[in-house]
Amino acid sequence: MVEHREDTWADSAVASGLSALELERTGDTSFTGISLPMPGGRVFGGQVLAQAIVAAGLTVDEARQVHSMHGYFLRPGDTGKEIDFEVEVLRDGRSFSARRTHALQDGKPILSMIASFQEEQTGPEHAVAMPEVPGPDELPSGVDIFAPFAGHPQADFWLERAPFDVRQVEGSIFLKPDPQPRQYQSAWVRARRPVDVPQLKHRALLAFASDQIILEPVLRRHGLSWATRDISFASLDHAMWWHRPARADEWLLYVQDAPTAQGGRGLAGAWVFAEDGSLVASVAQEGMFRVSKPSA
Repeated sequence: MVEHREDTWADSAVASGLSALELERTGDTSFTGISLPMPGGRVFGGQVLAQAIVAAGLTVDEARQVHSMHGYFLRPGDTGKEIDFEVEVLRDGRSFSARRTHALQDGKPILSMIASFQEEQTGPEHAVAMPEVPGPDELPSGVDIFAPFAGHPQADFWLERAPFDVRQVEGSIFLKPDPQPRQYQSAWVRARRPVDVPQLKHRALLAFASDQIILEPVLRRHGLSWATRDISFASLDHAMWWHRPARADEWLLYVQDAPTAQGGRGLAGAWVFAEDGSLVASVAQEGMFRVSKPSA
């Protein structure tokens, strides 16, 4: 029964995620997009980040792929309103193109991002090695964790609308803290259904997925979980580098760390590996991180 329901949930969730990336062009460098429904009605940061990447990419020659982005989350967005994307052409050089994208609601920016695109080129290569960890088939999925709680608003979001399957090597902190607090974690992530889209959208989906788990090591380090009472957190800025082609519908290992937290902010980063061990991306994010009674 759970497997049959997962088929339905996965189809709906991935379709919703892809629909958010189908932007309507309203001008040469302007676009409009919708938002996924979210508990509390606040736009999910990873979604608007992915949309901004797609908007910028639609103004660049298809031969140039996004290789880096730096974005700031400026205001909370409202899922009940469309998001307008305005792209500024900063530069088109012989190998690189740069774009600035603003995501706006009611004329006010909720995200500001600069992204760089590059034509495929050759050069010396090296990369860090992927650590040895249990494979995704050896770990429980988010569906396994949340299915018993179907009917609860938070559980229903993860079951019916989250486009990605997440499997934490050190154990989930969705519902309860890590019994052994640590500043790192590894998690396998992939879209819950095959996705037939251009590489631009696969890279945008990687950004979408990264925002779903990037701050978890900060919580894990302080013995907290997503269900901890009186906790508040929000993404402040997000940076990402794509090193090699990757698909969001194939398992990717996020090797994460949280080197510091201070002043109501926490910093987290991740190396992202394909199953064959190749390093496909790197991510960093600082987020607001507050608890009413900080742990010792």
